[in-house]
Amino acid sequence: MTRLELLYEQEGLPRDDLPDDLVGAYGGSLGFDRPRLYANFVSTIDGVVAIPGLPQSNKLISDGSESDRFVMGLLRAFADAVLIGAETFRASPRALWTAERAFPATAEGFAELRRRLDRPASPERVVLTGTGSVPPSHPLFAAGALVLTTETGADRLDGHLPAASTIVSLGDADTVDLSAAVAALRARGHELVLSEAGPQVFGSLLEAGLVDELFLTVSPLIAGRGATERLGLVEGFEALPGERLGARLLSARRDRDHLFLRYELGGGEPPG
Repeated sequence: MTRLELLYEQEGLPRDDLPDDLVGAYGGSLGFDRPRLYANFVSTIDGVVAIPGLPQSNKLISDGSESDRFVMGLLRAFADAVLIGAETFRASPRALWTAERAFPATAEGFAELRRRLDRPASPERVVLTGTGSVPPSHPLFAAGALVLTTETGADRLDGHLPAASTIVSLGDADTVDLSAAVAALRARGHELVLSEAGPQVFGSLLEAGLVDELFLTVSPLIAGRGATERLGLVEGFEALPGERLGARLLSARRDRDHLFLRYELGGGEPPG
């Protein structure tokens, strides 16, 4: 059974009523102010979070860490909705983005947490796609998903998805308006939104000022960079030197050589 060691935690953080097995595994309690949008990533020491062309490269990057899988499950167990970008969706052909699939050993604890939070058995899984270029045969669509897309994407997917899934068009732009997407989720009553989208979507969320917290697992691996493109945590958005996008460390935990960091994100004045 995984068990994280608490190294540091900011005083006065929110604490929800977690089952004892989750408290033991996490090394303490966890909670959120609401509403909140939080993201979860695993990164190598040198900052690589994804290797394009390698399906589910996050498993390689995490170095097989059970604790990373546990934290992924715990964050899903809290979420009202899980955001999934089209690239991540296509690269995970069998994923359902539920807590118990991430870490089956504490499935009962995850289920009990959702009961205590008065939430349905699973969060709403939300697929972001501007063009509608996602495989209709993906099992998540049969299980039920919300697709946030454009008019072009909605036209492309209309009549091709199982009845369990819902398609919502957010306008006639070429890409999904992420502010409109988050507003649509809030309108559906989703206070806690977890982003498991990739670094391109994360960069766009940051640029729009929509991310409140980041959970970052630092794996004790070095990926390196060569001729093959390897993605960092944030793609498609540049802050420095023009904008200071700072963060406050809320907690730090470890499992042997893996670090588990929680940050609150915030802005700031451009550096002088």
